[in-house]
Amino acid sequence: MPSDADELLTGLPPEDLALRNAEAKARSVAAGLSDAVVIGSDTVVALDGVAYGKPSSELQAAAMLGSLAGRAHQVHSAVAVVVCSPSGSISESSAVDTTLVSFRQLSGCQIDAHLALGEWRGRAGGYAIQESGHELVESLEGSLDTVVGLPMEILRSLLPVAVQP
Repeated sequence: MPSDADELLTGLPPEDLALRNAEAKARSVAAGLSDAVVIGSDTVVALDGVAYGKPSSELQAAAMLGSLAGRAHQVHSAVAVVVCSPSGSISESSAVDTTLVSFRQLSGCQIDAHLALGEWRGRAGGYAIQESGHELVESLEGSLDTVVGLPMEILRSLLPVAVQP
C-alpha cells in the first residue's frame, strides 16, 4: 500500500531523515489497520553531511551525479515495522543502516548517457545501483541491500518472529 506521509527533505541529519521518513510511512499505512505488519522504508544519499533526495528534474539529477563523481558518499536506508494486533495494541521498531559508496570519475558524456536511461527518476541521489547505476560505482563498504533501499538484515531483526520466513 502506498503511504500518503509527507517526506521530510531537510532539517535533520541525513540518517535521521531516512529514519523519520520510514517511520512516518509505516505509521501512515498502519493507521486504522488491525492484525497487520506494516513495513516502511526510506533511503537518503548524503555527501559531506548534505542529504540528496530524489531529483525533481534531469538537470538536478545531472548536478547530483556530477557532485558524487569520483567521491565517496553515504547511503542511509531506514526500515520501520509497525505491528497492529487484533486487540488494538501497536508496537513499533525501526533502525537505519549506512553503506559507503565510492563513485568512479565520470565524464559529462557518461553522466548524460546514464541520465538518458531515465533511471534517475524517483531515486535518491539520481541513481539505482540495482539497475545501470552499478556502472557508476567503483566500490562499496557495507550492504548492497542498503543501497538498493531495503536492508534485509535490519528488516529481519525488526520483524516479529511469527512473520519471519
